[in-house]
Amino acid sequence: MQRRWWIVAGLFGIGLLAAVVIPNQLSNNAWAAKSRAIAAGFRADKSVKPPTPVTKADFIVEGARMQLVNPAQYTGKYYSIDYPNGDVPANRGACVDVVIRAFRHAGYDLQKLVHEDAKLVQYPRILVPDTNIDHRRCPNLIQFFKRHGDELPLVDKGQLMYRPGDVIFWKLPGGLDHVGIVSDTLSKNGDPMIIHNVGPQTCEADVLHDWEIIGHFRYPKTNLDN
Repeated sequence: MQRRWWIVAGLFGIGLLAAVVIPNQLSNNAWAAKSRAIAAGFRADKSVKPPTPVTKADFIVEGARMQLVNPAQYTGKYYSIDYPNGDVPANRGACVDVVIRAFRHAGYDLQKLVHEDAKLVQYPRILVPDTNIDHRRCPNLIQFFKRHGDELPLVDKGQLMYRPGDVIFWKLPGGLDHVGIVSDTLSKNGDPMIIHNVGPQTCEADVLHDWEIIGHFRYPKTNLDN
């Protein structure tokens, strides 16, 4: 009789744990469902339609995710490109190009925005203006987002601090700068995934806390209380 009581108690405990854990997991899965549908929509299987983007952040994430279909191989090579709306070869790019392409999908040409803003203030990596490369340098993008976006805290205050479409800058070992886009999917530990290109190619990875975060921005500027 006592053994039967322990079995019942054990089953009740498992059920109680599931009642707490499963809803949270479903919440995470709901957040990830949208990006999986988008990815499916970009593949040959057209039976699953990607959701229609609504906000600018939606378009930024969609623009980043589209780059995962045929990932660009990493290169920091200098290219001569058109202006405005210029781009390096589609199968090539650096970390900055992931952001530039994602933002262009949302209707923002960072090439032109940075070039025009640099006429008003001094940018850290612009001595002689060069529309081929100025917007492809992390310090210049940081300057632009500081001036025209929301600069957000660097200290981790939970997953709600990072929203899909946010731009994160890191300092890599050796002092190199890096940048990526916050995805709309979560890793197994609950952190937002990052769409970026640190080599060998553009990917979505659980790297948010792998390096020192030196910048966190949301664009266009919003009411931070929302």
